[in-house]
This record gives sequence, structure tokens and C-alpha cells, in this order.
Amino acid sequence: MQPIDFTLYLITGRSQTGGRPLGTVVRQALAGGVRAVQLREKDLSGLELFALATELRGITREYGARLIINDRPDIALAVGADGVHLGVNSLPIAEARRLMGTERLVGYSAHAVEEARQAERNGADFITFGPVYDTPSKAAYGAPLGLGKLAEAAAGLNIPVFALGGVKIMSIPEVMACGVAGIALISAIIAAADPRSAAADLLKTLEQHVAHP
Repeated sequence: MQPIDFTLYLITGRSQTGGRPLGTVVRQALAGGVRAVQLREKDLSGLELFALATELRGITREYGARLIINDRPDIALAVGADGVHLGVNSLPIAEARRLMGTERLVGYSAHAVEEARQAERNGADFITFGPVYDTPSKAAYGAPLGLGKLAEAAAGLNIPVFALGGVKIMSIPEVMACGVAGIALISAIIAAADPRSAAADLLKTLEQHVAHP
């Protein structure tokens, strides 16, 4: 398995780029220091997603960054991505692992503490947990879980937990104090006027609050 040595997990959302090509925004984020990108464009056809994944694989490879494909192990394998990210309605973790092998990452989006624990038992390599705060992109998952549940999840798992949902730069200190490995986000970078600077600022702030052994 590849090491999970990133603290910022960028999730794509091309509807938030302000009309800019997603590849352009992702490249700027990588130039700002991002080293892990999840391609999450649920409305695309398999063919469209494959084309975008191929483009992003080329860009992430230039920067030595990981590319994770949301929900589609087949496309992840086809483009040589570094892993797949699953959810409650996805292929079971064990089946994804069988397809992906042990050298690729399997992430999981959990929206409850027990769900996160079960995902770890099933073999997930890392968890995104949320929504921590109120955010339109996660409205379908109900009310925000809050920092208490985030801390409970981080303390109860032996795999990295990334805080997800409405995380902004000013909330990094209280989020990282919950014992998480890092943060996962969309709009704070994808919608930023300057994705490179936004990424660099987020990473600088994260570095100040990461618990080093």
C-alpha cells in the first residue's frame, strides 16, 4: 500500500471552477503543493469520466501527486490511478480491494462513527468523515456532525481520518485538534480565484497544526 503522507485531500467539483477548465484549476492547486486529488464528477458518463481521468492522471504525474477516482475502480485501473474512493452505495470495499490490489489506496466516505469503524474493518486505507460543518455539497447527508463526532471517529480508528464538509482555512486549528490526519475539501481551492495561493495557504496552516511524532 502507498503511504498516506498527505494532509490535504483535494476533491474536484468542476461546477465550482467559475468556467475555468478543471484541469487548469487542478494544475494550479498542484503547483500550490497539493499532493492528493480525488476526481469526483458523478454526473459524467463513463466515457467522459475516463477522458477527464486520463487528463488528470497526466497532470498529477507531472507533480508526483496521487490521483484517486471516486466510485469507479474500472476507470481507476484503466488510467493507472493510485486508488479509488468509495461510499455507502459503492462497490463493497472488499471487492474494490480485490480489483485494485494491495498497492493502490481504497478510501471511504463515512457519515457516522460506526460506519467509519466498519469501513476500517472491511479494509479501507483511510476515511473522509463528515460533513463536519454545514455545506451545500453535503446537504443530502443531513445535519453537520460537528467536531465532537469528528474527534470520536479519529480516536476510534487506526487508519487516517480526514475532516470533510465546509472546512475552511480558519477552521483548520479546531479541526486538527480533533486528532485527524488532515482535511478534505472542494470549494476552498476549486472555487478560489487563485487556486495555487489558496492551496499553499491551506498547507502552510495545516503544517502548523499537524501533530508530529
